[in-house]
Amino acid sequence: MPITEELKDKIVSLNPHHFEDLSLEVFRLQARQNAIYQQYLSHLAIKPEQVHSLEQIPYLPIEFFKSHRILSTSATVKTTFASSGTTGQITSQHLVTDPDFYDAVSERIFEAFYGPLQDFHILALLPSYLERSNSSLVHMVRHFIAKTQSDYSGFYLHNTDELLERLSVLRQKPEKKVLLIGVTFALLDLAETADLSFLEGMNHLIVMETGGMKGRREELLREQLHEILTQAFHVPVIHSEYGMTELLSQGYSFGEGLFHLPASMKITLRDVNDPFHLYQPGRQTRSTGGINIIDLANIDSCSFLETKDLGSYGRELQTFRVLGRFDNSDLRGCNLMVL
Repeated sequence: MPITEELKDKIVSLNPHHFEDLSLEVFRLQARQNAIYQQYLSHLAIKPEQVHSLEQIPYLPIEFFKSHRILSTSATVKTTFASSGTTGQITSQHLVTDPDFYDAVSERIFEAFYGPLQDFHILALLPSYLERSNSSLVHMVRHFIAKTQSDYSGFYLHNTDELLERLSVLRQKPEKKVLLIGVTFALLDLAETADLSFLEGMNHLIVMETGGMKGRREELLREQLHEILTQAFHVPVIHSEYGMTELLSQGYSFGEGLFHLPASMKITLRDVNDPFHLYQPGRQTRSTGGINIIDLANIDSCSFLETKDLGSYGRELQTFRVLGRFDNSDLRGCNLMVL
């Protein structure tokens, strides 16, 4: 079996205790086979054979996905995920050679946090993403919808009346959970224009926002946003998904903006003025900084990324909060934070 396929098998079934060893294997592979990452390491005078711990691994600025082909494989590119952006804006391009692997990873992560997809009806309110053919979010949710094997699951573009009718029917069917997953501006629009009082007492409903204003509305603090949505949809908390075009893994929040990471991901915070100075969780009093991400699912592109998000560590390992962003970046995972 080729080394990349062996590593993919390890990533899908990863034991968290083996994260560092597997990360170092992936790093050495990408240092050899990813031409852009290789050049970046060379400019930093980093010799891969001298890297023996996670703390020594450099993170590639995520902006490189806008200007370069980030690949660690010679396999054929089967699909390209692109970030959303305003007219004329340069968007990130994530070249994907193995979309089946993306499906397997995202499915395993969701089910580890929420249970089998067959136990769900999924209603997806993703108008701005459905209008594009290259959204990683739509690709993931389409796979989830198929896995539910439910006639009630589906996408909604502007047909909110049909969505409300479907919710009304599912209110009477508590045998399965109902996941309403939506881009944030669309959930807000629905909350402000529809009478959702019939959802009160629908204990099997989960409302999940994926971030995304993109100039459609004024951005809100997460606390403001979630207060509006919890009251409108009559749910105790709003769940959130942390994902972006440049990542193949996702984090999930079960409320209050605290994200939990799967075994295939890890974050490290960096000093906002010195990107090479890292704050290790539990080792320093400083707990706020720029978010660096290791996503082992990015084995065919680059697994070590310096994002434009600002965050803080949670009290538990593998948890974090998104506090803001460095600029008006078009990362899907920003989830509407402003400082």
